[in-house]
Amino acid sequence: MNMVIRMSSPFGGTTRTRVLMALQLLEESYPRELARLLRVPVSGALSALKGLERDGLVSARALGRTRVFRFEPRYFAVREMRAYLARLAEADPSLSRRAEQLRRRPRRTGKPL
Repeated sequence: MNMVIRMSSPFGGTTRTRVLMALQLLEESYPRELARLLRVPVSGALSALKGLERDGLVSARALGRTRVFRFEPRYFAVREMRAYLARLAEADPSLSRRAEQLRRRPRRTGKPL
């Protein structure tokens, strides 16, 4: 039997929901990393993050010239939202695999690719 899994978009859009799912897996991230993981344009990931920040679901901090995003710990339902997103992520095991394979630290200066 061939099953088709439709992506749910309970947070206002598919990209917004997938960005939150990725943050659930990574704890914190920046727009380019999320775009690579989700295979969307950087502008799409950034737009989703800005909307989520405006809505109070995520917050950002500066790390050098990069803004790093994470869940807003003061959001009233952050625990429930994270549990729901973890459940949604179960429907997309490829996202979890790609998140596990991400290189999470910068490459040493001068190190060959």
